[in-house]
Amino acid sequence: MRVVSLNIAQPKTIVYNGREEQTGIYKVSVNYPVMLTKEGVVDDHVIDKRYHGGSDKACYGYGLPAYHYWKTIYPDMEMPFGLFGENITAEGLNETQLYIGQVFTLGEATIQVSQPRIPCYKLGIRFNDKSIVRRFQQSNFSGVYFRVLKNGHVSTGDEFIFQISDAKKNITVSEVFGLFQGGELNRKLAETALNEPYLAHSIKTDIQRKMEKLK
Repeated sequence: MRVVSLNIAQPKTIVYNGREEQTGIYKVSVNYPVMLTKEGVVDDHVIDKRYHGGSDKACYGYGLPAYHYWKTIYPDMEMPFGLFGENITAEGLNETQLYIGQVFTLGEATIQVSQPRIPCYKLGIRFNDKSIVRRFQQSNFSGVYFRVLKNGHVSTGDEFIFQISDAKKNITVSEVFGLFQGGELNRKLAETALNEPYLAHSIKTDIQRKMEKLK
């Protein structure tokens, strides 16, 4: 995997259900190194910290292959990097091959895979199309949140270098995302997710609620 774009946002005011609110989803590509820290990306603005940012979701990455896919769905739409609210657009990012807990050196930083991204209504506003939220949910392109284990600058062109750690290949980002795609819940996979020590706590809570509804 390789960084093809680094993206940050200034706060932007949107209107949702007749009410003004701010969002940080309107990210734009920058041509200088960015600093990844354990609490987020320096100079990037995260507005709703209940669902974005923080130690488990310090940095969001999205794959270049996903852009190729979405261009077939929205052929007339311009798709600048950062469109999906990602801090890092990466060549070769594949959610089916990334395991929760995997650790990478990226530039000066050390990062760890923590969870997939679950879309919210703001993606629909960004696309000016509410259906993108459902389409994103049913796609194979969730993107991936990373924790930052070691602060450091990252530059365009930096490679993701896999680091040996104590994390096991228990469950992929794609498999966790699949638990939120509707249909019958895969109990065995859900239990694997709940027992994965490096899966973000907030998404474990959501999985636990799904399990409890089936009791």
